Amino acid sequence: MARYGLLILPATNRVYAESSVDLTRAELALFSRSVLGGRIGESDVATIGGARYVTFEADRLDERDTALLGNLSSVYALFEFVGDLLRPVELRRLDRFDDDLITIQKYSGKTNEQFTKLLLNATLLASDRAGEMLERRFRVLDPLCGRGTTLNQALMYGFDAAGVDVDQKDFEAYQAFITTWLKRKRIKHRVLESGPVRRERRVVGRRLRVELAPSKEEYRSGDVLQLDVVNADTTRAGEFFRPATIDLVVADAPYGVQHGSRTEAKGLSRDPLALLAAGAPVWARLLRPGGALGISWNTYVASRDDAAKVLTDAGLEVMDDGPYLNLRHRVDQAIIRDVLVARKPASGRH
Repeated sequence: MARYGLLILPATNRVYAESSVDLTRAELALFSRSVLGGRIGESDVATIGGARYVTFEADRLDERDTALLGNLSSVYALFEFVGDLLRPVELRRLDRFDDDLITIQKYSGKTNEQFTKLLLNATLLASDRAGEMLERRFRVLDPLCGRGTTLNQALMYGFDAAGVDVDQKDFEAYQAFITTWLKRKRIKHRVLESGPVRRERRVVGRRLRVELAPSKEEYRSGDVLQLDVVNADTTRAGEFFRPATIDLVVADAPYGVQHGSRTEAKGLSRDPLALLAAGAPVWARLLRPGGALGISWNTYVASRDDAAKVLTDAGLEVMDDGPYLNLRHRVDQAIIRDVLVARKPASGRH
């Protein structure tokens, strides 16, 4: 057995930094049981040279193991203990673009980038295709995508990204950002659709569809990523995306203060549980069998049991054991954020 120390990425958000050690230990446990065969032992915390490390023992990690662990949301560097010394372990990440795709946007209410990556990872690791993390092009849907933090993280991984959001200003802000970023970075891309979506002479939403590739060679060969963002109510996502075509549904739900879901019949709803109840059946139908859904929310406005029941009623199997119970953390005085992950049964469609 070898002993390793994982140096945690410094978090710009002070409150999130306080939770990062416990979240890292939970995420590491998810990787261990899902794609590393349970070979990572119980983790611990050590302070070495004034820096905090998450330490663990494991059978010596091979190249594939470190390629997987390189995608931990908070990993800055990984070392193997050799006596009193630390030997750097090379990490290969999935990242296909420069990190300013994730970090450059700054606005009030933006979900912490490290947490967004953690939520995507936790969801992927619950899916039946978790073992294909390094090879498969997953299709990710954020049904409450806001200004696209989850979409950008999916693209960073080399996944296809789809999103839905009711707020026209957020849709327009993301459209402006991503098209400008692609041009400024000279990323090969083509806008396939941009503008209103009309059905029966009515505008039912707005849509941006872009194909892009990390390299010119990939673009020329047709090996392109798909970005598809819709400005519409999330409960109508089934009108824009076909059933059983999404691998992962990932969403940071409204915290009950600033965000909402708009429907013609009910107006603006600021109740995250009501939004989840209305959206979950739609999102579950979009998932492929064996796919997974991950959602975070403010526990002050909805209990874990109530949120889990909504997902169960939508035909999903809630992951409610082990490290999935250790992702709860404080965001600020008014928000304690928790994570629920559920899988769509491989044997049936909902």
